[in-house]
Amino acid sequence: MMAKLLLALIVVYVGAANAENPPFLLDRDGSTIALEPYAANIIRVTLSVNKDQSVAAPGYGFMASPATEGWSQRQGEGGDVYRSARMIVTVEENHPSKPTATQIDIGKFFSGSNPGASISFRTADGKTLLRMTHWWMSVPNHKDGNATVLYDKRPSDSSFYQVGATFASPDDEHYYGLGQNQEGFLDHRGHRVECSHNYNATAAPSVCVPFMVTNYGYGIIWDNPSKTVIEPGFNERTSWTSEVGDRVSFFVIAGSTFNEIYAGYRLLTGATPMLPKAAYGYIQCKQRYASQDEVLAVAKGYRERHLPADILVVDWFYYSKMGEMDFVPDKWPDPAAMNRQLHDMGFQTMISVWPRFAKGSRYYDFLMKRGWFEHLADGTPTDGLPYDRAGSDIDTTNPDAARWFWEVIRDNILSQGFDSIWADETEPDLPPNGSYFSVGPGTRYFNLYPLVHTAAIYEGFRRDINHRALILSRDAYLGAQRNGTMFWSSDISPTWDTLKRQIPTGLDFTASGIAYWTQDIGGWQYLPKEHHPAHPPLLDPSGARDNVGGYDDYPELYTRWFEYGAFLPIFRAHGSRLYNEVWSYGKQAEPILEKYLRLRYQLIPYIYSLGYQTYLTGAPCEMNTCLALPCWWLR
Repeated sequence: MMAKLLLALIVVYVGAANAENPPFLLDRDGSTIALEPYAANIIRVTLSVNKDQSVAAPGYGFMASPATEGWSQRQGEGGDVYRSARMIVTVEENHPSKPTATQIDIGKFFSGSNPGASISFRTADGKTLLRMTHWWMSVPNHKDGNATVLYDKRPSDSSFYQVGATFASPDDEHYYGLGQNQEGFLDHRGHRVECSHNYNATAAPSVCVPFMVTNYGYGIIWDNPSKTVIEPGFNERTSWTSEVGDRVSFFVIAGSTFNEIYAGYRLLTGATPMLPKAAYGYIQCKQRYASQDEVLAVAKGYRERHLPADILVVDWFYYSKMGEMDFVPDKWPDPAAMNRQLHDMGFQTMISVWPRFAKGSRYYDFLMKRGWFEHLADGTPTDGLPYDRAGSDIDTTNPDAARWFWEVIRDNILSQGFDSIWADETEPDLPPNGSYFSVGPGTRYFNLYPLVHTAAIYEGFRRDINHRALILSRDAYLGAQRNGTMFWSSDISPTWDTLKRQIPTGLDFTASGIAYWTQDIGGWQYLPKEHHPAHPPLLDPSGARDNVGGYDDYPELYTRWFEYGAFLPIFRAHGSRLYNEVWSYGKQAEPILEKYLRLRYQLIPYIYSLGYQTYLTGAPCEMNTCLALPCWWLR
């Protein structure tokens, strides 16, 4: 009840803020264009054939209120002009030309979905930042090949439209961000980006954060949580197309530096809080430590070698059944005592908690009765049968379910002395298209889950736990950085090619305004039985054959990966090897790994200070060189 009341108060507050700062509205042949400033350098644009949607508040992820102070409006030559001390926004007048005879004949059989619009965004001194050239809001249909999406809504749900917009793309414009795409390119120009949480994406799992920055001195946030395709720089234009929506809604943030653009993202979606200091050190993990004795042995191994490490991670299957929220007693006889011993040794602990509940687990019937699962149209919980038997995902878009989920974690897991939570499978694991959340169709809200799921845990930490929150999540969305969460690149392969692609993957992810990105150092997937490199390995694998098998150059690969990982915002090793500690990869690798482990701790004051700067400014601490330079220099 309190959660519903809080949500209602937030809605009332946002509505009141919008009423106090009403958007500037224009009618264009039956469609409504709304211009809504949030600062002198930030403006939101909304277009819809439904006026109510044009004037509605932004969607999920946004926290700021409109601010019209310092903005003025006038009608000038060529259109309506809205300006501040930093930006000039012009909605051009529609001047339809006289159609040719051929165009008249074409129009008898083919037409667009809505009136056109052209909107330009310039700096105060007249330099063009961005120009929207076209937008659409079309009913899904067989001609466009998207009619099947209509099966993903119930009769009671609001109408589905495909929505999108195109923007001019100068030849020298370059694009960064858009979450996590692991195909290996940094600049998105000339590459189609499918912005969705997709475990089975090309190369490796993808994550959608629809925020993009360019070297033209602006960032654009696309306000739509459904699956979205971005095609930057094709045919002199960049297009955004969302599978489901009832408006086109986006923010433009102007900035003379990229830090100023990130300050705008921070204003709109929230600050990145400081993590516990331990999170900036070394996080030791593998798939999996199967007992508390094994965890304690690893801890003793680090301390006996006088090696620094801060967090030990307990991965899945410590429980008797998915969703049981218990500990198998013969493997974990006293997790509270284990954690006391680890704390005495200077370690903190993180533990994996999935959002899945299997049939027959102790909470399944309770959740089923309350309708708190991601579910099909008839209310049946969505599952992964016949191949996935791990049960159904809790629907944390429901505030009551979210509060309950936190309390179960608090009372069953954190009460045992664990310090932080690994919120795994936050896509969610069962893709929601065709299923339903409390907030509506999963197809409409496809990318929303990691925002609300990590928020459920973060808000619980803030309410009930007397130390900083730390959460590890597989996926993100706009605003997820405010939930005390670090994100990782999911279940990647243990190959040289993967290591190479992690570099642009991480740089684009952090360019999306999400600062704390990491990866499974060494890759998560199982090693192949044999791998013979083209050159003799630089590190002798003979002392690690029980761990690396016939993968001759894996000690070398792991060492290179570890060296790279030491300079990331979050330094975390993970994977499916039998052993994954710094002494597990042979006598030649061990001193090198120890060297970079100690180097990380020499850098802690610097890294911690960078974290504080990120909190203050919103700018990520891992940034590619293109973004560290002034926008004008890159042009």
